[in-house]
Amino acid sequence: MNCFSGCHVRRKGAGILPVALLRRLAFFLLVAPVMACGGPNSETAEDAPAPVYEIDYRVTPDPPRAEVTVEIELRQSRHLLREVRFRKRGAQLGSVSGDGKIVRDGDVLRWSPPEKGGRLQWTVSVPHRRNGNGYDAWLDDSWGLFRAEDIIPAATTRTAAAARSVTRLEFDLPSSWSVVTQYPDQDGKFFVHHDQRRFKQPKGWIVMGDLGVRRDRIAAVDVVVAGPVDNGVRRLDMLALLNWTLPELGRIAPELPPRITIVSAGDPMWRGGLSAPASLYIHAERPLLSENGTSTLLHEIMHIVLDFDTDREHDWIVEGFAEYYGLELLRRSGTISPARFERARKAQKEWSRSSEQLCGGPSSGAMTARAVSVFVELDREIRRKTEGGASLDDVVNSVLTTTGNVDVDLLDRLAREITGQNPDALHIDKLPGCRKMARP
Repeated sequence: MNCFSGCHVRRKGAGILPVALLRRLAFFLLVAPVMACGGPNSETAEDAPAPVYEIDYRVTPDPPRAEVTVEIELRQSRHLLREVRFRKRGAQLGSVSGDGKIVRDGDVLRWSPPEKGGRLQWTVSVPHRRNGNGYDAWLDDSWGLFRAEDIIPAATTRTAAAARSVTRLEFDLPSSWSVVTQYPDQDGKFFVHHDQRRFKQPKGWIVMGDLGVRRDRIAAVDVVVAGPVDNGVRRLDMLALLNWTLPELGRIAPELPPRITIVSAGDPMWRGGLSAPASLYIHAERPLLSENGTSTLLHEIMHIVLDFDTDREHDWIVEGFAEYYGLELLRRSGTISPARFERARKAQKEWSRSSEQLCGGPSSGAMTARAVSVFVELDREIRRKTEGGASLDDVVNSVLTTTGNVDVDLLDRLAREITGQNPDALHIDKLPGCRKMARP
């Protein structure tokens, strides 16, 4: 049916129509397309789907050389992706080759692919020592463990208007190896989902080799724990701890990630824990519960869930929240007794006295302990002023639904919205090193 299928002109006979009626009919025929076809069912430019180009990343490890080869294959029906600028690690990429135009300018690599797509390839040496004490990226003849960001530099692009990528990640592995990433495996390919970005790049922790893998679904979260065999990775112990604590976390955060991937290995890896998007690394010999009552595993889980940004001056906020709630989850789940919880809080308060400031640079252990003390006082103040009707949980919930960097001003405003009063715990005199007063 076309736009005029339902339009009929009634005539009072078979004679010739009067001139005035003919004029009215001509006007009707001119405006009818607007009236009949301009309604809500028509497709506008805004309704049309965004143009899409396809990106496939193929990672091929070379264990004897301790390096990987990364190849990008671009497919597009027209010139949507016009330039990619890789930064930061550009100077460390070796043996760069591919189609189109490739320019290296200091630590920036620029790729202008052909109009219909093409390939770009480079090699990267994987092992990286962290602060001279163990490795946070490793590859040898038995296994490899590193972040996608270690082998794929962050990039910005120049594209046609609104163009988006469909991105996949795949691996060409030795015959006895398997691989686990933060993304679900779909027939050997991993679809990269970062809806907020038009150009999607793989991120998060990757472990490969002869792996042991355990999976569980906890509080509507698919949890995967993976590590090389014969490395002493306590996969079931981690799942047990999360079975106790993730349901409590689900009562605090407005939304948990659909999947959390935990990778682990022994020496020569760094003996700590590190988070990345939807994934974390923890050393196989790191205690799940330390003697001081804290948990590195839960601290890093909190970093995954507390997915907000701060500047360097306010790093203590995200670190303090992670440590505060790592301990709170142990208490609320009954994993540790109230008495042990209070001893842990007391130990943190003692430790915090060795820090003379909060704001300014990456948060040290003592600064983080001091931040925990600030949040303990803020929680007590909110509970007191609301007669138990609210707590620090409500501040965190609000933080996770806001955009932009989190700082003292934001915490102050959110606490005032909850209590109706200025929070004493966030007074500038109690935040040493913080240079600006919270806004009135």
